[in-house]
Amino acid sequence: MTLEQQLILFILLVTVAMFLWGRWRHDMVALASLLACVLTGLIDPAIAFNGFGHPAVITVACVLVLSAGLQSSGAVDVLARHAMPKQAGPLVSMGVLIGIGALLSGFMNNVGAMALLMPVALQMANRLEIPPGRVLMPLAFGTILGGMTTMIGTPPNLIVSGFRAQQGSAGFAMFDFTPVGIAVALSGCLFVVLAWRLVPARKQAGTEGFDTGAYLTEARVSEKSKIVDKRLYDIDNEFDESGAQIVGLIRNNVKINAPSGGRVIRAGDILVLEAEVDSLSAVLSALGLELEESVVVEQSAKADTSDSESEKSEKTTNDKNEPASQKKPDSQPKDSSSKNGKEQENKPQNIEDIMLMELVVRPESSLQGRSATNIMLRSRYSLNLLAVSRAGARSKSRLRNFRMQAGDLLLVQGTSDSVLEFASDYGCVPLAKRELKIPDKKQAMLAGIIMFCAVAGAAFGLLPAAISFALGVLASMVFKTVPPRSVYSAIDWPVIVLLAALIPVAGAMEETGTAALIAKLLMDYVAQGNAIVALAMVLIVTMFLSDLMNNAATAAVMCPIAIGTALALGVNADSFLMAVAIGASCAFLTPIGHQNNTLILGPGGFKFADYWRLGLPLELLVIVVALPLLVVFWPL
Repeated sequence: MTLEQQLILFILLVTVAMFLWGRWRHDMVALASLLACVLTGLIDPAIAFNGFGHPAVITVACVLVLSAGLQSSGAVDVLARHAMPKQAGPLVSMGVLIGIGALLSGFMNNVGAMALLMPVALQMANRLEIPPGRVLMPLAFGTILGGMTTMIGTPPNLIVSGFRAQQGSAGFAMFDFTPVGIAVALSGCLFVVLAWRLVPARKQAGTEGFDTGAYLTEARVSEKSKIVDKRLYDIDNEFDESGAQIVGLIRNNVKINAPSGGRVIRAGDILVLEAEVDSLSAVLSALGLELEESVVVEQSAKADTSDSESEKSEKTTNDKNEPASQKKPDSQPKDSSSKNGKEQENKPQNIEDIMLMELVVRPESSLQGRSATNIMLRSRYSLNLLAVSRAGARSKSRLRNFRMQAGDLLLVQGTSDSVLEFASDYGCVPLAKRELKIPDKKQAMLAGIIMFCAVAGAAFGLLPAAISFALGVLASMVFKTVPPRSVYSAIDWPVIVLLAALIPVAGAMEETGTAALIAKLLMDYVAQGNAIVALAMVLIVTMFLSDLMNNAATAAVMCPIAIGTALALGVNADSFLMAVAIGASCAFLTPIGHQNNTLILGPGGFKFADYWRLGLPLELLVIVVALPLLVVFWPL
């Protein structure tokens, strides 16, 4: 063993140990490994950062951006809403949910697919009255399995394709991973659908500390809404399915509390809804409703002046036989906030900067007894009050005239600076940034077309994958399915740095002969010249490492060893590279092997040791299914 081989082996062992230790982030460990190789002379400083221009790294970054376009446009929400059964039992519901997750993961980032479907999974668990974890873990495993079916489904596949290209062959094509990957994914998904009861029934973590309750919000019925000219009792089921209910109706500035089921809904009516924040987007998009206060305008004092006038003239009634004209208007104090507060110059808000923030009113807050109109919330802070939540009480006034009390929860919309300034001025505590995405059909269609064209360009060999997906990103920016300002935030930079740093390190393993040396040792002492045993060993070792460290890092470490093993045996290296791709996508034993497993740790209330109960038999099934298929489709 040469000095260079000893050095690279030492660096590699320390790198793997640091990955397993987990105290440093993966990208930090990878960068340290790269710099150690440079300082010891194993990598030429001139090419140390060539990994950042590697096609696999560029493709991963572009796929993340295109995935963000599918998320932000609501394309996935539309698919999930139309595909999910409303009344089916656990088996069918679980099968459809996991099937959607696996399908999406084949063409977008599987972490993004998991994040989008988590609210759907939680709603389904609530409807079926089963612990959330028993839905979340099968969904997480299904999205991981789905990623192995195409080249862009998961970063390890792109890394494997890149290593094949470095051997003088063309990289793997878009659907080269599909024959083995789809068989493994289908069998694995079917198993988790049938065996979901193996998941421990844990109580959801963190719900006691952050139970915000239902919000009251106002939504306007547009002319194109599906519920125009329908009676309230005709649409009760649709609201119940979304976890929302109508508690009031406003027509011609008259509020009707507890409207009767026979009342007909007209275009322009404002419905007072009680719903969780996470349910609002489903209600609004499904029924064609618009948040009454959600507007992006050039704010002026005129808006609050008109609100103040409407506050004085507002009427409230119950849905009885007497006409609204006989009701007396609520008496409201005139706006007095201009005496106390500072006026600020209002500028048009860029919609890319708009966010939702949940605030709680503190006991000493000066907001107590005041409304959004009183404090001129729009003209002074360029903020919209979208919804309020008060335990055990419902407001009888309009949202803009709602008198706030200590402990109220407010959902406000505006720029982060405006929200934080308002919270500071009035003694409110920010609780959480909220996501409320209302699908835009035009943007959703554009995002889907762009992704389809990018995939087609790479799949049919019209363009290299990196170029095809880079063109997709450019198109997404031009058509604003991903706002240009959000492009860089859509990229998971730690993953990009990890890949770019480890690619040169893996190259050093090959150049120094270390990969061939490791392969020879494994052949002599484990496989003993048997190619099938060697293939199984590469698959199992890759799966084991993927359970303990980042799957992309696992692929980067194992690819040189897989290629060296194939060369030592004189067999087809493609079989071994495919084994690495399958193994790196099978992290089912721990919450740290894959980000999807980590995502469900809290919401599912899981412990570290809970994953193996479903994960271990699933990994054994993957080995049984994958090995013969690898030999069939990629002969040795």
